[in-house]
Amino acid sequence: MTTEKIRVPDFGEVQKITVVEIFIGPGDRIEVEAPLIGLESEKAVMDIPSPLAGVIKEVLVKADDVVASGDIIALIETDAAANEETVEQPEAEEPPAEPPAEAVPPVEQQPGRSFHATPSVRAFAREQQVDLDRVTGTGPHGRILQEDVLAVLQEKGGELTVGAGVEAKGEAKAPDLPLEDFSKYGPVEAVPLSRIQKISGPHLHRSWLTIPHVTHFDEADITELERFRKDLNSTLREGEASYSPLVFVAKAVAATLKLFPLFNCSLLPGGERVILKKYCHLGIAVDTVQGLVVPVIKDADRKGFREIAGDLQRLGTSARAGKLAIPDIQGATFTISSLGGIGGTGFTPIVNHPQVAILGLSRSYMKPVWDGQQFVPRLTLPFSVSYDHRVIDGAEAARFCRTLSRNIEDLKRIML
Repeated sequence: MTTEKIRVPDFGEVQKITVVEIFIGPGDRIEVEAPLIGLESEKAVMDIPSPLAGVIKEVLVKADDVVASGDIIALIETDAAANEETVEQPEAEEPPAEPPAEAVPPVEQQPGRSFHATPSVRAFAREQQVDLDRVTGTGPHGRILQEDVLAVLQEKGGELTVGAGVEAKGEAKAPDLPLEDFSKYGPVEAVPLSRIQKISGPHLHRSWLTIPHVTHFDEADITELERFRKDLNSTLREGEASYSPLVFVAKAVAATLKLFPLFNCSLLPGGERVILKKYCHLGIAVDTVQGLVVPVIKDADRKGFREIAGDLQRLGTSARAGKLAIPDIQGATFTISSLGGIGGTGFTPIVNHPQVAILGLSRSYMKPVWDGQQFVPRLTLPFSVSYDHRVIDGAEAARFCRTLSRNIEDLKRIML
């Protein structure tokens, strides 16, 4: 038996991330791929699997710890024979010491009592003035869920208080708005949000309060694009990813961003300078049973239709299976949200800060267009672009949308 260190895997661009759940304890026997801990970022919650099989000797992290790539999660006693086919983890360099982040005020606990809950649930409990020591967790491994806090609140006969909103210096703050007791009008049920909603909700709220949104609406004739798409799909070999309209729109967006770099930037604090990004990583919103997640197609401007189609298939499959890795959701410079498969004639998507713009795609429809002699049916794609008005003015947004429309309509413009 040998003792090995299990480390936090590489997060890519994310330097720090919060531990929200511990699934192991000293003496536990685990197999390869068994979940060790749960980590929460602004965009996702994911479990970290074990690369080794053996018996846990010591757990070196706890819930609410903030960890970095290379930090030691646990010590495990392994049987060399059982792990001979397991790839050995490289020793990560110890990250340089940094001053600790300002701690969140802890919830007081009774002596000998312990609980675990995500930071969002702890914050919710503080808002509602519910002592987590008095809450029985019904989640996995006794984890306290938001509905557990709501149950205690209902027993106390208290009113639900809406969150205080953004309190960061220089940002808007929403007032506290108490909710009345709806049960006096009829039966009610407190239903928790999904994990993704709990994480993305506060981020979207901050974006909405911070960014002065404007949305520009336009459309593109995709009659020829659709004909080209069907021709490509008819020649696919077995195992190749099919071409959806989103493949061509993504490529057109990448080409348009090259001509309009302000749509591919981030506004620096203080509002006097922007960071122009010389790369193009497109976030693609994917609908899952848990809610929307936004995996990222890296270097979309350098990829052809086939590569983008492959990325969309791989990322979509991983997202729906809940198996996206942290690098899969990092680094987006511009986001595309498509509701065309569901319906609607238009919508106003929220800009995903620190990005400054987002594209929304609606359902295509047949539109009669006058060709000079008669009306002809043309397949038309409505779209909208929401943008940060501090960085982009209305005229520039109109030019961006017109250029994007032309690139979608005439794919030769982006293939040359």
